[in-house]
Amino acid sequence: MPKLKTHKGTAKRVKLTASGKITRLRASGGHLLAKKSKSRKRAINTTGVVTGKMAKNVKRSLGV
Repeated sequence: MPKLKTHKGTAKRVKLTASGKITRLRASGGHLLAKKSKSRKRAINTTGVVTGKMAKNVKRSLGV
């Protein structure tokens, strides 16, 4: 079987931690920030963790 290529679009959007978890950025932080509260913007600024079946699919697309 040939080697699997890394899906570059996924690789640019997620990061694999040392323990094997997948971190991602949260949505809604790119524009229209004036109407959002400070606490909401702080919550958007934190990283999220990809879990479940989606994590399995992401790992497969990364070739991990």
